[in-house]
Amino acid sequence: MSAPDGSPNPHPRMYGDLARWWPLISPVEVYEGDARTASGLFAAAEGPVRTVLELGSGGGHTAFHLRSRYAMTLVDLSEDMLTVSRALNPGVEHLRGDMRELRLERTFDAVLVHDAIDYMTTEEELAAAFRTAYLHCRPGGVAVFFPDHLTETYEPRTDWGGEDAADGRGVRYLEWGLPVEPGAHTARTEYTFTLREADGTVRTAHETHVTGLFPAATWTRLLRGTGFEVSTATESGTEGEPTRTLFIGHRPAG
Repeated sequence: MSAPDGSPNPHPRMYGDLARWWPLISPVEVYEGDARTASGLFAAAEGPVRTVLELGSGGGHTAFHLRSRYAMTLVDLSEDMLTVSRALNPGVEHLRGDMRELRLERTFDAVLVHDAIDYMTTEEELAAAFRTAYLHCRPGGVAVFFPDHLTETYEPRTDWGGEDAADGRGVRYLEWGLPVEPGAHTARTEYTFTLREADGTVRTAHETHVTGLFPAATWTRLLRGTGFEVSTATESGTEGEPTRTLFIGHRPAG
């Protein structure tokens, strides 16, 4: 993640001191469709997929829908998000690590990188994440990437939501994606949260997220440069959401 001036921001509040609110900000059931899509794309691997490494696993919401089918290893940069995920996915292996630098010295049948890949804001960071995925993908395996947007598909949009918990806590949020300049390689999104504690206390929080914005050709070039054979899958957006392009990297069996 980056700060508004483009400099690294290693402590985004959404994934830090606000992480305990994540299940109410982005409920686990929202991820069921993406988990189903990922499972379908894993079928492109040569041989059965039994082990899956998820990089940038966050609160574990995608893994929740996959863990019954695969032996999951979940890696995230935020210890606070890993704490949320451990509560949701007990018994699943959790490790703290940076997808740009992680080296576990073992391989998996498939590697999954959900929308955490959006926080790679330079080509160098994106290539580093691809390299990590390649090194942890067995020959014949696949790596699947779920970027929220590409240069060709990015649309400034406003979203909102939030849920209430049984203990009286509740969240409402506003997500405001801003227009980008032609040729820009990052996009800026403003988040505002209204948080209600169980005792009725209400407070607000705001932060800026800067995410990477690259054309499909850059994704393909960098993935191929890592050693992957590349294919894509396209999902038509639901009402109010843009079309999404997913990337599948096949590590050659040879």
